[in-house]
Amino acid sequence: MQDPREDTEWNDTLRRFGILPPKGKVEDEEEEMALYLQREAEVKPCERMNLEELEEAEDGFDEADRKAVEMYRQQRVEEWKCLQRRQKHGELREICGEQYVQEVTKAPEDAWVVIHLYQPSVPMCLLVNEHLSLLARKFPEAKFLKALANSCIQNYQDRCLPTILVYKTGELKGRFVGAAECGGRDLKVEELEWKLAEVGALETDLEEPPRKDIVNMMTLSVQNISAHEDSSTKSCDVRKPHIA
Repeated sequence: MQDPREDTEWNDTLRRFGILPPKGKVEDEEEEMALYLQREAEVKPCERMNLEELEEAEDGFDEADRKAVEMYRQQRVEEWKCLQRRQKHGELREICGEQYVQEVTKAPEDAWVVIHLYQPSVPMCLLVNEHLSLLARKFPEAKFLKALANSCIQNYQDRCLPTILVYKTGELKGRFVGAAECGGRDLKVEELEWKLAEVGALETDLEEPPRKDIVNMMTLSVQNISAHEDSSTKSCDVRKPHIA
C-alpha cells in the first residue's frame, strides 16, 4: 500500500479526488500530536492531581516531588477555599424581623451583610431590590438580604426608605437612608455597586465612580453613622433595629 505522505503522482491524483487526505493535513496532525506528547511528558504527574489524589500518592514521591506536592496541595486548598467562599450565597434573600439578629448581627466574622429595609409600596425600593439581586449573583461571597421595614423597626416611616444597612462582625459599617442617600430614583446598578464597595462590602472591578457628582452623597462611613442627628433623622434611626 502506498504511503499517503509519499510525494508521488498517483497519490497526488488520489488527493484530488478526496480519496487521500491532503498531504499537509497529515503532517500537521502528526506535528500537533508530537507537541502534545512532549508537553505531557514535561508535566509532573502531581500537577494533574486533585487534593485527594495528592494525599494518596504522597508516599510514592521522592524528596523533590514532595516539595512540589506540598506546593500543589496548598494551591488546591486555596482554590477550594476560594470556591467555597464564592458559593456561600448568590441571591437576595427575604428575612423577617425575628431573623434579624441571627442573619445579620450574628453572621460569621468574615461575612459582609447587606440588608435592605423596604416596603413594596415605595417604587424606589423595588428598583433597589432589582439591583441588589444582580449584585448578589455577581458577589456571592457577600450576604444580601431584604426585609419589610416594619418587621424590623416599629413605625418606620416610608420617607426613610429605601434603607440599606451594611454590617460586618455584627457592627454597622454603613447606612444609606432615603432616596437621596441611595442615589435617587434613576439609580443604576453600577452606582449601587460602587457605594457598597466604598464601605468595603464588595471588591468591585469598577475603576472610577459611575457618577462622580453623587458619589460623596452616596458614600457613608462609620463617622457618618455617629454624626449629629436632628429630630428629623431620629425617626429614621436604624443603629439598633429591634423586632416589631
